Amino acid sequence: MSAPIPKTAMVFAAGLGQRMRPITDTLPKPLVRIRGRALIDHCLDRLAENGVETAIVNVHWLADQIEAHLARRERPRIVISDERDKLLDQGGGIKRVLPLLGEAPFLVCNTDAFWIEGPRSNIARLAEAFDPETMDIALLVAASAGSVGVDWPGDFTMTRDGRLGSRLDRHVAPFVYTGVGMQKPRLFADETGDVVRLAPYFHAAAARGRLYGVRLDGLWLHVGRPEAIAEAEAAIERSIL
Repeated sequence: MSAPIPKTAMVFAAGLGQRMRPITDTLPKPLVRIRGRALIDHCLDRLAENGVETAIVNVHWLADQIEAHLARRERPRIVISDERDKLLDQGGGIKRVLPLLGEAPFLVCNTDAFWIEGPRSNIARLAEAFDPETMDIALLVAASAGSVGVDWPGDFTMTRDGRLGSRLDRHVAPFVYTGVGMQKPRLFADETGDVVRLAPYFHAAAARGRLYGVRLDGLWLHVGRPEAIAEAEAAIERSIL
């Protein structure tokens, strides 16, 4: 039993972007431009194309710039979650907005990664694969070896049926998390902390056998360092020749 594409997404735009310095000393990472378009707009465009109606965007570092930029968007509808006073990390950011997320599974989207789409929408494929009876979280993953800007030893293993396992220490994993996922809000209902990382929720779901992955169809590009901007733009140029 698959799930419909969620109408609501949590978009993470509050990070400090430390690896992108010195660019991010004066420009928040979500506003770094790739081929003339801000990273956050690449993310929000994908969401809008798939019928997502509301994007909850958390802000902290250079938040005024992000808010001013997003004020010009019409789709999806933007709701700002203000973390200026305290950076809550991704799990804490979700916990804060649980009343806005409702009870249905929602999307999450990082703003430092994007992809060149394959024949079908990857967000639609993710929702189609999400089975709430057997899954708590489903992640869009990409092959580590074929992606642009991957400078770490991967994140997950994956079985033939799509079940994800966490990478073991001192091992290399064949798949990386693309920054896009779909999850149940009730997972966070009993969280008591304010500053909460999201990755432990992924690993806990994997330990329960309820973390699944959908392999990205297309090319994933991770923009985590200043030099990755040129790498991403070159990869896009090659893809459209």
